[in-house]
Amino acid sequence: MRNLVVGWVVMLAAVQAAFAAPAAAPSHVFEGRDLFGLQWVEDPQIRPDGREIAYVRMSYDIMSDRPRQAIWLMDADTGTQTPLVSGPGAHFSPRWSPDGSRLAYVSTSEGGHPQLFVRWMQTGQAARISDLSESPGGLAWSPDGRSIAFVMLIPDEKSKLGSSPEKPEGATWAEPLTVITDVSYRADGAGYLTPGYSHAFVVSADGGFPRQLTFGEYNEEGPLSWTPDGRYLLLSGNRTAGWRLDPVNSQVYRVSVADAAITPLTNRAGPDQEPKVSPDGSKIAYLGFDDRLLGYQNVRLYVMDRDGQGSHSLTDELDRSVEAAVWAADGRSVYVQYVDKAITKVARVSLNGHLEPVAAGLTGGELDRPYSTGGQFTVANNGSVAFTSGDPTHPSDLSLARAGHVTRLTRLNDDLFTDRKLGEVKPLAVSSSVDKRPIDAWLVLPPNFDAARKYPLILEIHGGPFASYGPSFSTDDQLYAAAGYVVVYANPRGSTSYGEEFANLIHHDYPGHDYEDLMSTVDAAIATGHVDPDELFVTGGSGGGVLTAWIVGQTHRFRAAAAQKPVINWASMVLTTDISTYVPRYWFGKLPWEDPQGYWKRSPLSLVGNVTTPTLVVVGEQDFRTPVSDSEQYYAALKLRAIPTALVKVPGASHGGLAARPSQSAAKASAILAWFERYRTAATEPHAANAH
Repeated sequence: MRNLVVGWVVMLAAVQAAFAAPAAAPSHVFEGRDLFGLQWVEDPQIRPDGREIAYVRMSYDIMSDRPRQAIWLMDADTGTQTPLVSGPGAHFSPRWSPDGSRLAYVSTSEGGHPQLFVRWMQTGQAARISDLSESPGGLAWSPDGRSIAFVMLIPDEKSKLGSSPEKPEGATWAEPLTVITDVSYRADGAGYLTPGYSHAFVVSADGGFPRQLTFGEYNEEGPLSWTPDGRYLLLSGNRTAGWRLDPVNSQVYRVSVADAAITPLTNRAGPDQEPKVSPDGSKIAYLGFDDRLLGYQNVRLYVMDRDGQGSHSLTDELDRSVEAAVWAADGRSVYVQYVDKAITKVARVSLNGHLEPVAAGLTGGELDRPYSTGGQFTVANNGSVAFTSGDPTHPSDLSLARAGHVTRLTRLNDDLFTDRKLGEVKPLAVSSSVDKRPIDAWLVLPPNFDAARKYPLILEIHGGPFASYGPSFSTDDQLYAAAGYVVVYANPRGSTSYGEEFANLIHHDYPGHDYEDLMSTVDAAIATGHVDPDELFVTGGSGGGVLTAWIVGQTHRFRAAAAQKPVINWASMVLTTDISTYVPRYWFGKLPWEDPQGYWKRSPLSLVGNVTTPTLVVVGEQDFRTPVSDSEQYYAALKLRAIPTALVKVPGASHGGLAARPSQSAAKASAILAWFERYRTAATEPHAANAH
């Protein structure tokens, strides 16, 4: 019985450690309770004239243990900011009217489903303009400011199969059967999906009945874009036969606002999405690529004529994925965002393909780990760019790039960090033992670091695998460093932001030589002289969880490991994940029953017979991306081999939301640290024995 509850004992101990009784003296290092004090900026929206910026200010509510969303207004000239929409409920998606006199946003302030509101900025009055059954997204004002377009789910009838007997009046019976017929019937973070289809709507900006513009058993996606004459909306979707089994393909469509006639403007194998009409209406910018069924493919910026003719790429020479295209007011260039060697940047791309940098250091709202993606920006008519920016010691703040100068407008966490000494983040030069390729890596040093000491090391591995870490703020890494560990993280082959060739070194070969890249990273950390080579630990989430389990099946050099939300058995994962239509086609090239040996040789479960490292397994109870069953398989296999292990399940947490609630994020990090402490050299034998 004791073995069955080890995971919960570890979790309980972690919670107690993270939220212990108040200390006799103030702490000067980052602690689990400090997560509740963090604030950050999302979705900055600069007014068309560039004078003000509306943004979503994120924080945590310690009583509900959940994020809070409020909309704030920043004066770009004076730096004065005021709360615009706050109080009970969530408030998000601010969008300026074309003349800047009104601000549309979505709010749950009146309870129930999120609704669309408009605020008149001169009077400060706001009005709800919709009565919607689902949340609106992709908001876009019409050029004349009279209408707002959006995308919304239209629920469909649930599938039925047979019938139950007639229920007597007043009887209490079980819930009716759930009949599932769609190949994609659940999504991580959303759970089991409401049957239905996402379609485009338009509603009067003064309020009224939303008019549906697209129909059928298809899904349309935002963001939406109006033509300057207000006659058409542009959007993306996939209306081809068999679209349910084709997760990447999409086209750009033009929809007539007058009669809802829909016309495809692109037609190729691959994603065509996020169309934006030029200010004069003559051209359309959009993002996409020709699908070659590779694990990673650069998204390019395309421009075509308004009728869909003359499409050509402007970023073939960039060798980076671009996103978030925004036309300059003069229509002569397009602003884009991309990640270059782990740094997220904004650049202006002219119509002849010339790229001019505008801003760098964009960061997103994923605080637990130092991902280099997720930043956001918008552009005013005068070329001013509002964007989210951060660094290793600051979550995302609001910054402004104007006339060649960048100004940081907010410092949301200065008060919290005034009395907290964070771990310093330093670049680490790594050369792969495989082929001498340079591998970008960073060290996080403990606060009050002493260069004369040797510290235990945690190798922390990013997920994806097609993603990248960078010099960004990370609660996990700062908590590990505050506990006295040197943390090292890297971008091994397969990581993005280094070009297609580097990312596709793991195409149909993952895990593969990324293992050697990570071992070279550990060796480089040891070579600094600051790391005890006998005190090595490893952890990572998602793709990093895969590699953690792979590593302990390949080597015994780590004293303990923590595999977070891992894939353990690729065959079972493919048939239970919410991306089952994607993984076989792009990561394997065959279905599990067509190549069982290929799936097996890349599964960490195939190496479990080699494992001697005490390995913790951590997973969210509602993880639909790398499902709980994979973690349970690994835990059971380790138990059957009598390898020290414990299974920690995070209640209610999805794959992407494993650290969404601050109490769980702090407790998870504390559980991992508690597991590692058991297997430090100084740990006593009874501690190790108890793990069995």
